Amino acid sequence: QVQLVESGGGLVQAGGSLRLSCAASGSIVSIGLMGWYRQAPGKQRELVARISSGGNTNYADSVKGRFTISRDTAKNTVYLRMNSLNPDDTAVYYCNAVLRVPYSESPLDSWGQGTQVTVSS
Repeated sequence: QVQLVESGGGLVQAGGSLRLSCAASGSIVSIGLMGWYRQAPGKQRELVARISSGGNTNYADSVKGRFTISRDTAKNTVYLRMNSLNPDDTAVYYCNAVLRVPYSESPLDSWGQGTQVTVSS
């Protein structure tokens, strides 16, 4: 069984910073893409940033220059550093990872439980 556990969310004032972490655990052979998505009230879930196993990254236009995604392969962990936060960044942030698990030919698309980020003006 695989689990993604997020941490680091919270309440911050506009202009502030937060760092989110997401650790994958369980029976994992390898991890491909890892990413962060967010969902604000009344809106669809959207991609924030993702990073490949080789370190290639891409970002939503709304966070470019403010957010940085990184990963620690040895720890099966992905991070999201968020700077210059504004109220539009308020959402539940979800971690996602595409995993290879034993005895399965198909990759597993796994999600964390979400962590709330609230930015006050």
